[in-house]
Amino acid sequence: MVGKNDHKSMGQNVPWLFVFLIFPERDVFMIIVMESQATEAQIEQVGQKLKEKGFQVHLSKGVERTIIGAIGERTQATQDLVETLPGVEKVVPIAQPFKMASKQFKPERTVIKVGDQSFGSEQLQIIAGPCAVEGRAKLIEVALAVKEAGATMLRGGAFKPRTSPYSFQGMEMEGLEILAEARQITGLPVVTEIMDPRQIDEVASLVDILQVGARNMQNFFLLRELGKIKRPILLKRGPSATIEEWIMAAEYIISSGNPEVIMCERGIRSFEHYTRNTLDLSAVPVIKNLTHLPVIVDPSHGTGKWKLVEPMSMAAIGAGADGLMIEVHQNPSEALSDGPQSLTPENFAKLVGKIKKLHALLHNDGEQ
Repeated sequence: MVGKNDHKSMGQNVPWLFVFLIFPERDVFMIIVMESQATEAQIEQVGQKLKEKGFQVHLSKGVERTIIGAIGERTQATQDLVETLPGVEKVVPIAQPFKMASKQFKPERTVIKVGDQSFGSEQLQIIAGPCAVEGRAKLIEVALAVKEAGATMLRGGAFKPRTSPYSFQGMEMEGLEILAEARQITGLPVVTEIMDPRQIDEVASLVDILQVGARNMQNFFLLRELGKIKRPILLKRGPSATIEEWIMAAEYIISSGNPEVIMCERGIRSFEHYTRNTLDLSAVPVIKNLTHLPVIVDPSHGTGKWKLVEPMSMAAIGAGADGLMIEVHQNPSEALSDGPQSLTPENFAKLVGKIKKLHALLHNDGEQ
């Protein structure tokens, strides 16, 4: 059970607060939204009636509403009874397998702040940098270049999960220290991948966002551990994952106590051979329709070819993505990882200009 006090930081800036209970799959999670003028006696009466019907009940008082979370074997008769009680505004059953990520559970969009930047707001986030940290001088050079071009965050892999055990595996802790130095020099928040639950605390102390790579999307032990920290988690979709499986992975993190999950579409495996993956841009509006979570797109991994990054980036913004993650390398032909899909700093700068114009046009807000 997650208690009300564990979520004080979540509840301060939202009109009302939800509380989640772990429950068997056969049960149904039901939200009872009380009227804004409901009295203490009315709230108590609803809770008592639910307990009499065998429900587990948890009360959460927000700024504008009191919410009662109820877990049990819901029947239409029970729902009708609760809806007739004084002070009840509505009853919302949630039968989807994902609960806390559901838009039913939290109708307002989740906004995740990282320094002066935010995901899920009107801001557009552009995360850029090399696939892997290859050395201090190289990373600092590309970090300065992407910042000048308009990137809002810096990416770089210190730990690299590779298909072959003989491929470059990353600079590990030394790479993390270089990323932290680049953040200090440029002021850009840093995103990097976490692979081992034993290293979460150390990695979290040096970076701003922890990325769960596609290969680890269903590493449930890792997801649970990431739910215990106070850092945003960027969750990439697995190459063979359905949208529901992807959301359920987010559910592991959220239900473990960390509501700050950023979804990242990076392409799925299909029969196509002309691209590295098949970039599923339909996932962007689907995620926004089903959940309250922000979603970004990685067109670099989604296509595997640098010439396709620009058109798919523009399409992602058109589909409503909250941001992009783009690989940039000063000399892609010599990159130790994913060179063919990396943009040069010059091409990245051109892309950023087009992206910002499109985003401003779609949001009708002039220059961002």
